[in-house]
Amino acid sequence: METSLLIAVFFIAILYASVGHGGASGYLAVMALFAMDPVMMKSSALTLNLFVAGISFYAFYKAGYFNPRLWWPFALTSVPFAFLGGTMNVNPRIYKVILGIFLIFAVFRIVFRPKGSNEITKIHLPLALFTGAVLGIFSGMIGIGGGIILSPLILLLGWGNIKETAATSALFILVNSVAGLAGLISQGATFSPLIPFLAGAGILGGLIGARMGSMKVSFVQLKYLLSFVLLFAGIKLILF
Repeated sequence: METSLLIAVFFIAILYASVGHGGASGYLAVMALFAMDPVMMKSSALTLNLFVAGISFYAFYKAGYFNPRLWWPFALTSVPFAFLGGTMNVNPRIYKVILGIFLIFAVFRIVFRPKGSNEITKIHLPLALFTGAVLGIFSGMIGIGGGIILSPLILLLGWGNIKETAATSALFILVNSVAGLAGLISQGATFSPLIPFLAGAGILGGLIGARMGSMKVSFVQLKYLLSFVLLFAGIKLILF
């Protein structure tokens, strides 16, 4: 079981890092399939996010795609709310249903990736601040970074291009994961004994994915394989 989980984390990290994400929704999906304890799932997913999103951000930042003005309004409200979300104890059944819904949403985000507007428009500050707060709460509470929702929002509203969005999402996920993990730790978080091995698989996959993303390499089969896993896990969590 451990080997299969590590392999899955490796490939998930490759795909997500290539688009500026940490991969928490994918990690949570495979952890759910392997029946990991929900408490360990959240702390493990957020820990992996730290490494993978950090690596992805560095790659896109070095390539010159980071726009601080696009990032800070979301981060300003998301960080404190992610910490707050990390302190919340959610009923296991409710947690599974919420997570299942997020995983199914992630499938549509991966398969039907919006191309965004050709014209970049000025960011709407009140909406960005509100969005950051909402995503922060769910980031800490569920164990995701929030990029899976932030990215399509930025693209659909025309606030940034695809590469700027990837850089913004990566750093957004990184800071949210730090805040959410801090909230969990303040409540006595439990970590999986596999964390060192999971982190190793995530780091290796993140390095490969971040480089592939900056070089515009496409890997469609991996994308659809991940989508199948997410969809299966999401339905499983909601129904059982």
